[in-house]
Formats: sequence, C-alpha cells, structure tokens
Amino acid sequence: MDFRISRRQFLTTAAAGAASIAVPGLGRAQALKSEYKLSVTNNRPAGYVEAAYQMAEIVAQKTNGRINIKVYPASQLVSGDATREFPSLRRGLFDFLVGSTINLAPHVKEMALFSLPFLMPDSRAWDAVVNSDVRKDLDATLASRDVTALSWSENGFRQLCNSQREVHKPGDMKGLKIRYAANPLYADIFTALGANPVQMSWADLQTSLATGAVDGLETPVNTFREAKLYTLKQKYMSIWNYSTDANLTMVNTEVWNTFTPADREIIKAAAEQTAKWATSESRKGLGAGGDRSSFVELGKLGVTVTELTDTEKAEFRKATSDVMAKWAPQVSAELVKKAQAAIAKA
Repeated sequence: MDFRISRRQFLTTAAAGAASIAVPGLGRAQALKSEYKLSVTNNRPAGYVEAAYQMAEIVAQKTNGRINIKVYPASQLVSGDATREFPSLRRGLFDFLVGSTINLAPHVKEMALFSLPFLMPDSRAWDAVVNSDVRKDLDATLASRDVTALSWSENGFRQLCNSQREVHKPGDMKGLKIRYAANPLYADIFTALGANPVQMSWADLQTSLATGAVDGLETPVNTFREAKLYTLKQKYMSIWNYSTDANLTMVNTEVWNTFTPADREIIKAAAEQTAKWATSESRKGLGAGGDRSSFVELGKLGVTVTELTDTEKAEFRKATSDVMAKWAPQVSAELVKKAQAAIAKA
C-alpha cells in the first residue's frame, strides 16, 4: 500500500477528521497561553519532526487560532541535549514533547523495552506491542510522572552504519567506535559485540563522524537518508533490526488539564493522525509491499547495504544474550513477558 500523500492532502484530511469531534461553543472562556512550546529532537525533513509541525497546524486550524503550538526543533530548548527534554517537560520549561523512547529511558526505565536486543524482529511485532496492554502500562507510568501521552509512532528499526567495513558477524565489529544516544544498555550491547561504544548527542554527531572521532552509529534507514549521513564517510550499512524505537507525543499533565474536553479531543486527534503518518514515513521504502526505494537510493549514493540473513542475526542474538538477561529485569520482567506474548500472537 502506498502511504505517500502531499502535505496539502494530509492537512485537509486530518482537519476534516478533527472537525467531526469539534464542539462549537466549548472552551471559549478558558485562559489560554499565547504560545504553547513543543520540543522535538531533530530537524525537518525527519518524518516525526514534520509530523510535529503538521500537528501544530491542524490544532491551529481546528481552534481558529486559539491554540498556538510552536515547534522548537533540534532540542534547542535544552541546548541540543535530548536526554534533558523529559525532565524539562515535567518542570514546565515547555508544554509538549515529541520524544524517543531512547531518550526517555534514562528517566523512565520501562521505556528501554524497545531497545532490548532482538526483542522485536519487525514492524509487525512493533505494532503488536504498541497495540497491547504494554502501551497502557507505559502510558500509566508516564501519567504517574505528570506527563500525558497523546500518541505513539514508530521511529524505525535501528541499523548499523560505519565508515570502515561491511558487518556480517560479531567479529566484524571488533574495534569499531560506535556512537549511541543515551541508554547505557546500548553501551553493553556494543561492548558485548567487541565494539567501542561512545555516548554522544545528535547535535555533536555530525562533526564526530566527519573527523573520524567515531566510526559509525546505529540509526533507522530513513533517518540516515534524511540526515545525509552518507556524506560523512558512512559507506556501509548492515540491516539487522537489532533494536527499535518509538516516538511519543506528550504533554505536561498540568497544562493538559487547562484545556477544555473539546480542545483536548482536537489536540489528541491531531496527535494520533500525525503519528500514523510519521509511522508510514519511517517504514517507507524498506520492503513493505515490495517498495525498496530507500535501499535503492542509498545504493545509488554509494552506500553498501548488507541485509543480514536469519542465521547471521542469530549469531548477534547469541552474542548479546547476556545483555538481554541483564537488562530485561531492569526494564521490567513483567513488561518484557507481556511484550513477548504480544509478539508471539502476532
């Protein structure tokens, strides 16, 4: 199925959907801020960043400009450090956040579920987990931290890219300096595989790749493509689906409670609609329905894309089994069991 739609078509469709839940006359007496700040990690054209802008536009349209959400990209409200966004949201530095489970995990340990090695093999498994009680549990955990989750989107399965060589087996990773974003779980994974993990923010990454301070990183294919990391010596990519990620659209609960029920419905509908679009963007060109355009494009740009076989993935799974055994209880043994049960049903 082709999910590609124009920006105008998307906004028109989403606005029409939200119109069905708008209730005229409600919420006009509420005290509203002149601007509600929304923080997001990356920049356009990343799909989830574009979705954040689209959400803000839809909300403005459906509230006749009463609710003005301004997007602040590249984690600029926290000096580029995405790991500071969640605590800043809780403190009220800004009102909304589109944040990754990777950057949430240092503050909400259960969010590291999505980073566990080889737990979710593909998008079908991701869907099964996010549509199960696992999501309800995670939303409840956020609520206990004074944050309300509005929507979830897939940020893409994370692949390995580097400047040095093709990677088919754990031994090929020996000595590679691999950047990871936040959670020390990733450090354990890459150490177990013989690589040298380096924690680094996205803001510092490009310079480090260009200078060779790091050899590579783990990131979704379409993030790699959109950020043009192939221009920074990244010539090899291994498709192994070792880990995944989710982006959550969240709001400070105190702020959320200031909106009328009608306005909450409009905002939540916009968040859910744009999250679905962001998910489709993250999956585009990666093989679903025979569409391999992202892989084809990278090949034309000089990137050697290596799709690991099931046997090769099994070697990596075995090599990281101790990491899984260590971290599953830290994340939540019960939550991991629920996720495994949902995946098995899928």
